[in-house]
Amino acid sequence: MELGRQGLMEARRRLAIVPAYNEEPNVVSVVESINRNAPDFDVLVVDDGSTDATARRAREAGAEVLVHPFNLGIGGAMQSGYRYACDHGYFEAVQVDADGQHDPGEIATLRRAMRENGFDMAWGSRFLERTGYKASVARRFGIWFFSVVLSAICGQRVTDPTSGFRLCNRRAIELFARDYPHDYPEVESILMMHAHRLRVREVPVKMHARRDGRSSITSGESIYYMVKVLLAIFVGLFRRRPVVDPGVEAPVAAERGI
Repeated sequence: MELGRQGLMEARRRLAIVPAYNEEPNVVSVVESINRNAPDFDVLVVDDGSTDATARRAREAGAEVLVHPFNLGIGGAMQSGYRYACDHGYFEAVQVDADGQHDPGEIATLRRAMRENGFDMAWGSRFLERTGYKASVARRFGIWFFSVVLSAICGQRVTDPTSGFRLCNRRAIELFARDYPHDYPEVESILMMHAHRLRVREVPVKMHARRDGRSSITSGESIYYMVKVLLAIFVGLFRRRPVVDPGVEAPVAAERGI
């Protein structure tokens, strides 16, 4: 009986995955905020080939750290994190970016939505409610464009398809550990969840402007980004993907549409 209780506790371990590339000025405050606002989450920083002291600063803050020898991009960093979560038996995994935009205080909002509705993934939207979040004109147009495309494909309203602030259950962890888009993965990963008939939903959250440093996508790169992601969506619609074991993980709703 004691072993059964211990096994249940281990199965319900939770992990915060923090992908980081040259985020020395921000990573400590992000790790500390996760520890303060979500103390039942372990913290894993994936240092994606940084040339600064990101890894050292993350360790000093108390996080576990995986270091890539060179930069793989946000998708490669997150897949490393999901593989770690899968291999170490984590029940839930949340992505919290190292630039300070995601508020760890909102992790509870994502968890509540998962628990109450049986979603496999919940992600934070800046646009479901008025939160005062501001973005450039080019970025807003790109978000709107992909919102229209994904809403049509998935058959549900999508307002913030580029948000990386997302919480996954064990079934989604298993999927993303095996197969995760590497360039600009947020949009395509929603399509992946839909293709596997896993349940996803947006949740309104507050986000911040990045605290320091440079965004990975500038206004001048927005058109290139849109074309590349649109092509990835088209390819993803016809791509064969690994099958997720339907018996993995915890209770979800009986009807498994998106």
